Amino acid sequence: MERTFAIIKPNAFVAGNAGKIISRIYAEGFTIVGMKKLLLSKREAEGFYYVHKERPFFGELTDFMSSGPCIVMVLEAEGAIQKWRDLMGATNPANAAEGTLRREFGASLEANATHGSDAPETAAFEIGYFFSGLELLV
Repeated sequence: MERTFAIIKPNAFVAGNAGKIISRIYAEGFTIVGMKKLLLSKREAEGFYYVHKERPFFGELTDFMSSGPCIVMVLEAEGAIQKWRDLMGATNPANAAEGTLRREFGASLEANATHGSDAPETAAFEIGYFFSGLELLV
């Protein structure tokens, strides 16, 4: 079994789509081993997205991610990282395939409803950023 990190972003949460997304997660065979509702501060968003610090969209991204509540989760499944990325769809909702979360719930490239780890190393950092070992169900 593999673990990955996921976020239901503020736009999807505020629009009332968190429950629908969580239902899809379960329907696709994931186990949620950790989950929290958070309101990130600007500083916490900057720490999480530090790898994008030099990119021109960093300020807008961290403003958006600290603009409202989100849900952070640790998902577990066989091949969880790729499986979650496939369920999310392309980063830009306009390019995402039918039936993907970003196509259904995303509003724009930035407000694309969900986030997911892209590699095992990224998942390890992202999970550790938000969860202690005691908070994860085994």
